Amino acid sequence: MKILILGGTAEARELANRLVDKGHDVITSLAGRTQDPMLPQGGLRMGKFGGVPGLAAYLRAADVEHMIDATHPYAGQISINAVAAAQAVNLPLLRLMRPAWEQQVGDEWVTVETAAEAAACLPPNAGVLLTTGHTGLEHFIARDDCRFVVRTIEAPTQDLPRHASLLQTRPPYGVIDEMVLMEREGITHLVTKNSGGRQTAPKLEAARRLGVKVIMIARPGYGPANEVASVDGAITALGLAD
Repeated sequence: MKILILGGTAEARELANRLVDKGHDVITSLAGRTQDPMLPQGGLRMGKFGGVPGLAAYLRAADVEHMIDATHPYAGQISINAVAAAQAVNLPLLRLMRPAWEQQVGDEWVTVETAAEAAACLPPNAGVLLTTGHTGLEHFIARDDCRFVVRTIEAPTQDLPRHASLLQTRPPYGVIDEMVLMEREGITHLVTKNSGGRQTAPKLEAARRLGVKVIMIARPGYGPANEVASVDGAITALGLAD
């Protein structure tokens, strides 16, 4: 089977590897925003498609038989484009979406829709661990009455002001390390997206133990697709389970 995976996540990489091992022709598409990414087996395509028309044209030209959207839950426009392009060429679309985190007993969460709302929720003099990536960063650093530790995999393109420091690192993280970081930096608020998954979940446990308040940016809408929550579920949905 000729399969296009819209990737960029650990789940996408695992799925590609397993499908290649099963003998399928797999191409993984990466947006190219992360330097030195961990690459899957199979074919690789880097960069944007050029909107819905470009993605639809690629699907036709490459004779793709099945498209899988295994991008990050906040990848944005590509997930919307995947729905429209699949409909345009009458191609099956499977979405591999890791389950969202759920609030636990002892959590202090405020859920908002946008980065702008999250920034507005912060009280003056808050010490903030910001783990939302580059998108919307300008709303936070405009709050010069707060202190920020901006944790990202890739350094932001804009210079950070004096009230914000950069912590450039890659998951996974451990609960104890997250607690040490929060205590060392005087963190009172954690701002994050509801990405789900195990690699970055320890920050939520650390916040729970330390009484750090969490401002959670909710997931966007994605459009209709056959959705599964795991790599095993994706392989079953494709009819390729052993």
